[in-house]
Amino acid sequence: MELTDAAARAISERIEQLKVEHRDLDEVINRLMADAAHDELQMRRLKRRKLLLKDQIALLERQLNPDIPA
Repeated sequence: MELTDAAARAISERIEQLKVEHRDLDEVINRLMADAAHDELQMRRLKRRKLLLKDQIALLERQLNPDIPA
């Protein structure tokens, strides 16, 4: 099933939004790690959210460029 141009654009926009959030989380995590008194629970939650975003990005990218079986 092929995507319409509008659907492909919507997916691309969503990917960009998720990438921005992923980068922002990376910055927050790096700042927290620099603080010796950072909250480990908060750090784990942020890292888990970052991994979830990465998975969502990969899923959406596969929708835009599906693997064609050989």
